[in-house]
Amino acid sequence: MHEFTDTVGPLGLAAGLERAARTRSGWYARYLWAFAAWQLVLVPVAVLWHGFAAAMVYGPGNAILVTGLSVYAGRQRVVRRGFGVRHGVIVGSWAVVYVLAITLGTTVFADSPVFAAVAASVCALPPAVGALLELRRSS
Repeated sequence: MHEFTDTVGPLGLAAGLERAARTRSGWYARYLWAFAAWQLVLVPVAVLWHGFAAAMVYGPGNAILVTGLSVYAGRQRVVRRGFGVRHGVIVGSWAVVYVLAITLGTTVFADSPVFAAVAASVCALPPAVGALLELRRSS
């Protein structure tokens, strides 16, 4: 009987840790929603604005968001297995779409509000999809 109680303790602890990790990992969905929402501001500023005003909104705004999200992520106690790969795929796909949108928006579709709106929505898509998948995974 002693062997049984010796294994139940560690298994119960492992199950409790898994449950805590699953319920507390919702922070990543909130992180991704904030990142997706920022794309709706960032992309139109990058495509439509020019000169000093654009640089004064784009640069500090991006720095504040990245710093805030980094501090928020760094303070989280729970990171699930596979987080690095998942985050890499989400940010990598966003980066490809973002570079394409900014390149096309500054060369081919310069000063096009329609393109800026569509590009902002498309750039918000990878983090939004990642947030939805994370919400499904954490419940």
